Amino acid sequence: MTLLLTSFAPWKAHQSTNSADDLVTLVQARKQLPSQTLLMRHLPVHFQLAPSQVLAAVFKHRPAAVVCCGMAEKRSFLSLERYAHHRCDRLETTLCLPDLCADMPWTTISDDAGNYVCNALYYQLLDCVQRYSLSTQCLFIHVPPISACNRELLANDFSHVLARMSHSQRREKVTFA
Repeated sequence: MTLLLTSFAPWKAHQSTNSADDLVTLVQARKQLPSQTLLMRHLPVHFQLAPSQVLAAVFKHRPAAVVCCGMAEKRSFLSLERYAHHRCDRLETTLCLPDLCADMPWTTISDDAGNYVCNALYYQLLDCVQRYSLSTQCLFIHVPPISACNRELLANDFSHVLARMSHSQRREKVTFA
């Protein structure tokens, strides 16, 4: 199963890094990414460029799952985003989020992907998958600022979410083969 994992570059002057990219880097350094993970790091924080780059990778690599990660400075937990919205339209991930975050104390489910590039990317990704009837599973995870106190806890939950996604995709392929 191929997993496409994305993260953004820093976008504010006071940020030297992006916590989402830092978390991806940490889990990668620990070799806790599922096998066959493709990384797209340092996406531009741009309403058109970020979605176009991710969608191009989706069509090129045909991943079974896409997990996009963005920083949320005012959150304290990993947030698995249920919805993305555009004007009055709202799209929902097809993943069972309660199963993905079960028994993970530092992970919550959010119904608000925000009003910035994270939401725009997630909406366009979900819309593309729906419009072209792709079997790709999609998730957006917001990552809070990482500190010495939460680093290990967030990394543990994050690697477990990715492993559960990978495991569920393998099981589905076996079931429908």
